[in-house]
Amino acid sequence: MKVLCACEFSGVTRRAFRALGHESWSCDLLPSEDASEWHMQKDVREILNDGWELMVAFPPCTHLAVSGARWFPAKRASGEQQAALEFVRLLLDAPIPRIALENPISIISSKIRKPDFITQSWEHGHGEVKATCFWLKNLPRLTPSNIVEGREQRIWKLPPSADRWKERSRTLPGIAKAMADQWTRL
Repeated sequence: MKVLCACEFSGVTRRAFRALGHESWSCDLLPSEDASEWHMQKDVREILNDGWELMVAFPPCTHLAVSGARWFPAKRASGEQQAALEFVRLLLDAPIPRIALENPISIISSKIRKPDFITQSWEHGHGEVKATCFWLKNLPRLTPSNIVEGREQRIWKLPPSADRWKERSRTLPGIAKAMADQWTRL
C-alpha cells in the first residue's frame, strides 16, 4: 500500500507502516528527525495528487488546539486560525481513497465536524493520558490494541522549552503501530 504520513517530521508513523512492508513516506516542511530517505521535506500540498492509497495527516495544531484558546482572538484577527482550518479542509478533501486526520481536542470539532473517534495513549501501550482525535474517510475507528495501567499526564506536564511543541505533537509508537496494523488490513 502506498501511504503518505502528511505533516510528520518524526517518522514514527512512517516507520510503523514500513515495518509491515508498505511504501510509506513522510512529508513535512521540517527535515525528518531520523534523516530517512523516505521523507520529503516540502509542502504536502505539492504531492496530494501522487496516487496515495492512504494518508495519515497530522496538521499543525498551533492555531487549532483548545489548549491554546486564550490566544484564539489574536489568531482569528491575524487570519492564522482560518488558514489552519482551510488546510485541514484541504487535507480531508484530498483525492486519496482513505484518510485519517489526527489532532488534539480542537476547533476542528466546531468549525468543520466532530471527530469520528477519540483515543487515549493508554489504550495503545503508553501509560499516559493524551486524548487524540481522528477524522476519518473510508477507515474504521481504531480499536484499543494494548490497554495498560497508568494515567500519567506526561505531555501536559512538560516544562517550557524550545522543543516543547515537538514533544507535544509527536505520535506515540503504540498508536502508530495500531494505525498500521488495523488500517492496512482493509
